[in-house]
Amino acid sequence: MPTPRRPHTGSRRNEEARAAILSAATELLAEHGATGVTIDRLAAHAGVGRQTIYRWWSSKDAVLLDALIHSAEHAVAVPDTGALRSDLEQFLRATFEAAALERNRRALITAAVAAQDDPNLAEALDAFLAQRRTALTALIERAHARGEIPATAPIPLAVDQAFGVLWYQILFRPNALHTTATDLAAALTTQLRAAP
Repeated sequence: MPTPRRPHTGSRRNEEARAAILSAATELLAEHGATGVTIDRLAAHAGVGRQTIYRWWSSKDAVLLDALIHSAEHAVAVPDTGALRSDLEQFLRATFEAAALERNRRALITAAVAAQDDPNLAEALDAFLAQRRTALTALIERAHARGEIPATAPIPLAVDQAFGVLWYQILFRPNALHTTATDLAAALTTQLRAAP
């Protein structure tokens, strides 16, 4: 009996290879840290050739950043509890807990440093940060629409403060990443509600 002809799977195969590379990057980060990940190690772990990696990414750091972005999109949802403080607390807790994972923290620092000399990586990092800022901005703007905060509330400043605290702790106080979200959510809620 002849073997049935397989349908064309080029796009699916490409997507499967890309997913395998991102999964390999996440696993290798956890096992070896950012400095222990190489293109050769990524290729071997994902079961692909080096050229397959370079088809989508310009460097190892770009792969690691993309793996973090992919992970963040699944780990940090945008809650809608109906109240600003609980929305902020859930969003910030998930964000800070994801950043507290040592593999993520190291990869974020590595990507931020490498982006200074790599325009492609800088663009990817900017897009990732803009995406997270947009998500938090939308969360706070919903509170304004519900009448929880006044129209004069300094939403961009609150977003800057949230991510400023996050990056400060990533760099200098990683042990505090697990404990900050609740207090930060309360402080930002008070600030936004008190706007003149």
